[in-house]
Amino acid sequence: MKVHSTLTAYLAALSFTSALPQTTKHGAKPLSLQMAQSIMSRNQGVLANMSDVSALLQAGFTQKAFNAVILQYPESKSLINAYIAKSIDSVVPVVSNATRDVSLPLDRLSNGNELLRIYAESEKASYQQALGALRKSVDLQPRNAQHGLWYYVYPYWSYLDGMYSFAPFMTAYSKTRDTPASAIDDVVLQMDLLWQHCYDNKTGLLVHGYDASHKAVWVTSTVTGASPHVWGRSLGWYCMALIDTFELLPATAHTARAYMAGRFRELMDAVGRAADGETGAWWQVMDQPGRKGNYIESSAGSMFVYSMLKGLRLGVLSPQATFTSTGSSGVSQGGFRDTATRAYEYIAKTFVVDNGTALGWNGTVGVCSLNSTATYEVSAFIP
Repeated sequence: MKVHSTLTAYLAALSFTSALPQTTKHGAKPLSLQMAQSIMSRNQGVLANMSDVSALLQAGFTQKAFNAVILQYPESKSLINAYIAKSIDSVVPVVSNATRDVSLPLDRLSNGNELLRIYAESEKASYQQALGALRKSVDLQPRNAQHGLWYYVYPYWSYLDGMYSFAPFMTAYSKTRDTPASAIDDVVLQMDLLWQHCYDNKTGLLVHGYDASHKAVWVTSTVTGASPHVWGRSLGWYCMALIDTFELLPATAHTARAYMAGRFRELMDAVGRAADGETGAWWQVMDQPGRKGNYIESSAGSMFVYSMLKGLRLGVLSPQATFTSTGSSGVSQGGFRDTATRAYEYIAKTFVVDNGTALGWNGTVGVCSLNSTATYEVSAFIP
């Protein structure tokens, strides 16, 4: 999935908000507030014009991260809410046509949750139109023979990436807009199809995606159509999709809640075991730890920290659970909180950059697309 480098700042804001307030050398304010202020100073998360469709995921991620900042620091509500509205207003003209929306990746749906919230408060007609178009675009999205959604325009290709935007939006929409229960069934179906096709027996992790037609040059299995490697950030999107969707599901959705919680626990245990023994963080290509050309990557680590700590907070992960992580540089043992805290501290110390007037962020891969040979050499290029 192609992502502009500015997304890294949003990862930082969301990770720091969901993790542990930290000031370190960067001043008295928590890093999440400093990062939010830095994002606003650069006008990130706001589409520049109608053609700026590549920034839709950045906008949706900004909105979600900033809402998390408000929940943790209510005193910031007025300023940050205004910025969220600015971001949404820049997105609305771009996503208000369902047919046009289908030509965009599923990432477009990342704007849906905050649109739902802000529409409930304002009832603006333009917000209602955008929401309706986004929801209708899901019905128009091409699917494979098993009804799996195409991630983008590449025929029959389904990526883990799109679930972060799709699953929480459809779940929230079904709760607030009286969508039939079949919408939640579809959410479970999409998550499960990716699990069945992308599960890697050696690591317990999921590879980047699959081609239902088995025609892509990178297909490694004639049974599943799976791609060859576990890309950290793609897996991170999926992990966050599981726990964010679980949080949004109604209490009466027993089957869906059990599915999300079960898969999340199984996956996070494997993610914990995959942490690098020396740094506590995670490799860019997670099924090839320590291989020449590989490196510790910051965006996936932020996603895993967020997922673990949120899983603990919601009671999905057990604070008593322990596992051993073995990397190329050492072995460590601990539980989810220990693992998340250690990774968080490494990420904050290593990748946060103080530019004097604002914070920046390093160590994130720019792009790792299956629209390539998807070999190790392509997947592990230096950021």
